[in-house]
Amino acid sequence: GGVPPAIDLVLGATAGCLACFLTNPLEVVKTRLQLQGELQPPGTYPRPYRGVLRAALAVCRADGLRGLQKGLAAGLLYQGLMNGVRFYCYSHAEDAGWTEYPGGTVAAGAVAGAVGAIVGSPAYLVKTHLQAQTLSAMAVGHQHNHESISGAFKSIYQQHGVVGLWRGVTGAVPRVAVGSAVQLATFASAKDWVCERQWFRKGSWAAVLAGGMVSGVAVAVTMTPFDVISTRLYNQPVDADGTGKLYRGFLDCILQISSKEGLLGLYKGIGAVYLRLGPHTVLSLFFWDKLRNM
Repeated sequence: GGVPPAIDLVLGATAGCLACFLTNPLEVVKTRLQLQGELQPPGTYPRPYRGVLRAALAVCRADGLRGLQKGLAAGLLYQGLMNGVRFYCYSHAEDAGWTEYPGGTVAAGAVAGAVGAIVGSPAYLVKTHLQAQTLSAMAVGHQHNHESISGAFKSIYQQHGVVGLWRGVTGAVPRVAVGSAVQLATFASAKDWVCERQWFRKGSWAAVLAGGMVSGVAVAVTMTPFDVISTRLYNQPVDADGTGKLYRGFLDCILQISSKEGLLGLYKGIGAVYLRLGPHTVLSLFFWDKLRNM
């Protein structure tokens, strides 16, 4: 507390962008793993991406070293918008005293995350399209073949209008709401817990990092199924009227993945999700916490 919400908007956006720059390669790997074998039974499809490290090497072979930073501009735009709005809303909730009530931290985190997801959804849509694009021999999921971030926004707008830019938002809202609620609640609780036991001094970087590490584990476990669904909804091909060709919506996506890929299909890429979310959670919350103190 103690930081005006308007300042938290700027600090949250800055923290998210700094973390995104360092973790975007894992986001590319995660996207490819989650699209691999889409709606196909296990063991019936080729697997150009196997595990986080081998998948990263496969991306490099197909797209060069720069391929690990595919969609970075869109990712930075998304993190700036989503995290700026998310931390702004959460800061308002703190100032209003809502986080002092039982469950208030979780509720405030969920609402803040949902609002941030809606605002940043067009950027996440473009980011997913760009990160999925690669050579035909290594392609997984639908290939949208955008030439640039500006070209992607222009193409989607020309084909489907403003509504088309928010396609897939039904998967993004629960994804970020759940992730944000768990992240902000566990971060605050873990940081306070380690300080109460005098393992680390209150306000120290070690306490902040400890809170972020615990938060990263919790977020990865709870968020992965929502993350897979969100990636699939954003990347699926659509008809001329904008209707998805593979999934009718959030619930249909869950049912199709579960029935055709098994329940483990909802946890595709969990290793990459944690390896990305762990550092991203630590870095974004660490930067946010330290910037607030400054």
